[in-house]
Amino acid sequence: MSADTVVEVRNLCKRYGTVQAVDDVSFEVRSGEVFTLVGPNGAGKTTTLECLEGLRVPSSGSVNVLGLDPLKARSRLKARVGIQLQESALQPNLKVWEACDLFSSFYETAVDWRALLDRLGLADKRNTAFSKLSGGQKQRLYVALALLHDPELVFLDEITTGLDPQARHGIWELVLEVKRRGKTVILTTHYMEEAAYLSDRVAIIDAGRIVALDSPAKLVNDLAAGVKVSFALAGAPDGFSPGDLKSVPGVVDVTVNENRVSVHGTGESLVAEVVQALAGANVVFKNLRSEEPTLEDVFFAKTGRKTQSVEEGR
Repeated sequence: MSADTVVEVRNLCKRYGTVQAVDDVSFEVRSGEVFTLVGPNGAGKTTTLECLEGLRVPSSGSVNVLGLDPLKARSRLKARVGIQLQESALQPNLKVWEACDLFSSFYETAVDWRALLDRLGLADKRNTAFSKLSGGQKQRLYVALALLHDPELVFLDEITTGLDPQARHGIWELVLEVKRRGKTVILTTHYMEEAAYLSDRVAIIDAGRIVALDSPAKLVNDLAAGVKVSFALAGAPDGFSPGDLKSVPGVVDVTVNENRVSVHGTGESLVAEVVQALAGANVVFKNLRSEEPTLEDVFFAKTGRKTQSVEEGR
């Protein structure tokens, strides 16, 4: 493990009976970066994270966090690691300020939780009971509790699920602020735009396996040299074959999602070539446009499936 590596995962597997939740996953996380496990619900992201946090015992493989085994060194890691779980709960009548004060007492040193609540938009909820908070407010409180002791490594699991746009962007800026202070962040999300905005590197995980790992820009550039043509099929999708376009000069990949077709490729004449090929194959189309490929396109190209957008998840 190199000097700047804070997490090392080697051939991690986790099985639940006959279900292979995590299948031979390996990666490293570098000091000071935001590293994201991205993929659809049920892909194995949370199980992987919980193995790193020492909350689950791997079936095989090894995990090293800050030079320690998270299963054997929980007490030593407690002061150095912050954890926000995807699902957790507090005592219903516990007020927000009481939760912050209680959790602060667990550590030798803690940051000013008042400033943290203000940063997360919870200052006016400090006297509100946990049971009276909305789902999004509870989520933000969990993030606050994970950051109270100023940890050097932070685990955040689906941090913006259920949040409105303003709260979501507030969380994003907080994550980047934590990074600017030299901390390392490992997070999971099924929102591709969230991963693209926050991450230094992204591991796309599907069915328990990592199918791609690199910076968002590199993943997109590897998919195609910056050219994407998309259009909707005016007729039945069954009447169209990706092979109609794969032989077009410059085309790198063709993906079909319901009646929407995306063509990735290179060259200034790609749009004209695609239109000519569609006409030659008697394919009726509409709403054709040229655009830059995204991380969502990378995921679909790697897995053949679409993920949920932030707006769809609200």
